[in-house]
Amino acid sequence: MIVTSGFELQRISPPALPQAPEDYQRPYQDQLNNIFRLYFVRLQNILEQLDTEGDIIPATTVYTVATLPSAVTSGTGARAFVSDATATTFASTVAGGGANKVPVYSDGTNWKIG
Repeated sequence: MIVTSGFELQRISPPALPQAPEDYQRPYQDQLNNIFRLYFVRLQNILEQLDTEGDIIPATTVYTVATLPSAVTSGTGARAFVSDATATTFASTVAGGGANKVPVYSDGTNWKIG
């Protein structure tokens, strides 16, 4: 699951499609269409949850520095928010144990304040 402050979005996988018969068969087509319909309904539900038009600003997940995912695994440009930074200096590597609430970004190696 993807969890974003207040929302749980289910990860969905492409459906397993039934083996096609050599000749046209109406029941097979009906089953295939139903599988695709259900798959696209699930995609639409996720897209509706991600729709941020209007006055809504999506919330960012708040971490402590110790619970941040790996900056390497998250990749360059990933963003998060921490609640226990020891400093607020822009572009400095974040350290936990303080009382500062700051946004952070991954430079691909470390989480930086900013």
